[in-house]
Amino acid sequence: MIDRRQFGGGLAALAFLGLARRGQAWTRVQADGSAVPPAYRSEVPGYGPLVPDPAGYFDLPAGFRYSIVSSAGEAMDDGYVTPGKFDGMACFGLGGSRVVLVRNHELGRREQALGPAGGLARLEERLRGEACYGRDLEGRVLPGGTSTIVYDLRRGRRERHYLSLAGTAVNCAGGATPWGSWLSCEEIVYGRETVAQEHGWVFEVPARLRGLADPRPLTALGRFKHEAAAVDPATGIVYLTEDQPDSLFYRMVPEVRGQLHRGGRLQALALRDRPGADTRNWEDRWFSPGEARDAHWIDLDETASPNDDLRMRGRAAGAAIFARGEGVHWAGDSLYFCCTSGGAARHGQIMRYRPGRARLELFVESADRLLLDYADNLTATPWGHLIVCEDIAGAVRPNHLKGVTPEGRIYTLARLNVRTELAGVCFSPDARTLFVNAYDPGRTLAITGPWRRFRGA
Repeated sequence: MIDRRQFGGGLAALAFLGLARRGQAWTRVQADGSAVPPAYRSEVPGYGPLVPDPAGYFDLPAGFRYSIVSSAGEAMDDGYVTPGKFDGMACFGLGGSRVVLVRNHELGRREQALGPAGGLARLEERLRGEACYGRDLEGRVLPGGTSTIVYDLRRGRRERHYLSLAGTAVNCAGGATPWGSWLSCEEIVYGRETVAQEHGWVFEVPARLRGLADPRPLTALGRFKHEAAAVDPATGIVYLTEDQPDSLFYRMVPEVRGQLHRGGRLQALALRDRPGADTRNWEDRWFSPGEARDAHWIDLDETASPNDDLRMRGRAAGAAIFARGEGVHWAGDSLYFCCTSGGAARHGQIMRYRPGRARLELFVESADRLLLDYADNLTATPWGHLIVCEDIAGAVRPNHLKGVTPEGRIYTLARLNVRTELAGVCFSPDARTLFVNAYDPGRTLAITGPWRRFRGA
């Protein structure tokens, strides 16, 4: 592992040069030849201005540091290759200072070289004998899935690293369950014309499992372009987002709490006074930040959706639509979820849903790309803030980690200086370490620092 104080020298610097070539590091330069970090804006001071990283990779406020926990292409302890395209992730406690990270890999059916076999025939042959869900039409195991890391917080080092879900595709985000598992979501709908089995499902990966999970799709959670999931700890109801320009916000009411394979009812959110509401504010800017509306839930049928038309049928029945539903996270008495391209300026929205009141609120809508642009994965802090990953389309400027206060005020926490997105943000159970992924080239970072130093004004 490399920390930010060491990352600029020796072999680490050479490694970064290779990473910069692949990830296209930002190189804005002033007249005197010195680098100019791209601009950002905050509404409250937060943890202070970002300090340029000597390695040019990941900028943080003074007093904070990062280390690299894992990188794509490394050999794992089970002999497989660390898959690429790091996306959604969650952290689970193991007791003492040890935690488990379960991490998605958003790999499509043609990205075998970035998968756990690394394009190697001997590893592909071995993988075929494992518990895997799906294959392509040539019989190769699909490269998506999850990997698991056991990490010691006190020592700041990785202990083990292994493959934990195999044979799935385009595993984007997901969510942790209260019973200690990760819900890994496929952000694709593949039919049998392109692969051997249908895809577009959610899979469950027990955090403490050593080895590969049973790759059974949770069919009650529907078949669509899944993004993320969050579970109400009181009821076990699973809330789901969908990455489409006209997505729905779903929930699955399980037959048995904690036993998602037993089935349940899939529903979509609707607004009582506005059937088929368009919350995107693209044309009709009727939904104002801070405004809340009464909501209810519509039962959906044919949730296996062989024609991939679930969202269209849902809206025809009165469900509201959203601008690319992304990360969703449970915090306090509410669910927060991002709509990446929502808002009049299309820089992103954050919605808040309160199940106890059945109310949907437009919590944040960005009108300034320097403040917040393309909100994606998110998590909540124990002190009531949200931490949001930016995923700017086309990476036309660096992506940031942004914080959001309970009042909806935004501040800047970090900046990634290569042309890729941030994803998978999550806190350790003791709230001292924040983990986040750089998508491609894949890196998992651990961030520590003076979290109590926050300034709200």
